[in-house]
Amino acid sequence: MSWTRGQYRMSLRQVSSFAIAAALSLGSGVRAATDPLSTAMQEVFQRSERAVVKIEAEDDGGDLSGSGFFVDPNGTIYTNYSVGGESHDIVVSNGVARYPATRIAADPRSGLAILKIEAQRTPFLPMGKSTDLAVASMVMAVGYPMDLPVTPTAGCVGGFGISSGDRYFAVSHIRANVPVQRGEGGAPLLNMQGEVVGVLESSLDGGAGCFVLPIEAAEKVQSDVMHFGEARPGWLGIRFDKTGEDATEGKIEVQGFVDDSPAAKSGVLPGDLILKVGDRKVSSLDDVMNASFYMTAGVEVPLTVWRGGQTMEVKVVPALNPLAPAEQVSAPSPVFSLSVRMGNGGN
Repeated sequence: MSWTRGQYRMSLRQVSSFAIAAALSLGSGVRAATDPLSTAMQEVFQRSERAVVKIEAEDDGGDLSGSGFFVDPNGTIYTNYSVGGESHDIVVSNGVARYPATRIAADPRSGLAILKIEAQRTPFLPMGKSTDLAVASMVMAVGYPMDLPVTPTAGCVGGFGISSGDRYFAVSHIRANVPVQRGEGGAPLLNMQGEVVGVLESSLDGGAGCFVLPIEAAEKVQSDVMHFGEARPGWLGIRFDKTGEDATEGKIEVQGFVDDSPAAKSGVLPGDLILKVGDRKVSSLDDVMNASFYMTAGVEVPLTVWRGGQTMEVKVVPALNPLAPAEQVSAPSPVFSLSVRMGNGGN
């Protein structure tokens, strides 16, 4: 079959028309696909920004600036330890209003500080569940980077873990692929329903990502403070070991006890395989460490063990952890601070 020059030109015009139509269609499809996500992110930011605060304070190194957020209508604020843990003359800015703040609690073990201001009915953020997150879940941080206004930063969950290299957290953290800047320490990490799932603790890879304290861990500290006036980490005094060559077997064996420890006086026996601590299943030594964070001194916890071919439950009352808070992890947590230091102490 042969085409005339006119037919060939017509064919080119038709192909061009089809290509333009396809491109417009594809472009429209891309816009349609991204608009719902963009709209959802804008809605999350608009609902949350009024409950996020800027925190300014002083410590021995000079002036500090960070972020935080209200967790109730009574002026209670969560932030991280580097901002509110050891500082003084703390001032909280919410919009154009500025308030002096009182420190309610500071827990270096978790990296959380709890502050309070006196104000009439503060806006606050709803609590979510970090356990509902999965790798690649969309999340958003809302904080005050450097001297900028309240700012949203979005990304996704990159993973979860209790360690980073040879450093350990006291409890499993969220690793968020959310770019952060100094000044955002203590900011909330939000899910796409606008619920808090964590508190920004420290940066990863020069600010390309961040480690985030799960909100359940922050709420555990808050619960201790409400009931006992301070964080009360529980301690059992059990020496554990992982049995079996297959790391997936998930057998955590009791090897022995610290003398006069709560576990030594309980019904737990050497050789028992620990299956659960409270309601948390354990299949690795990291799981044991993670579950132990949620124990509270003086509050009975059931241990589910495998002994003699059957499952049984042993109840133990944890004692107050005899180690200093900073010693309750194997090594310091990653500490690239997300607070801004403006005094002589450097960044």
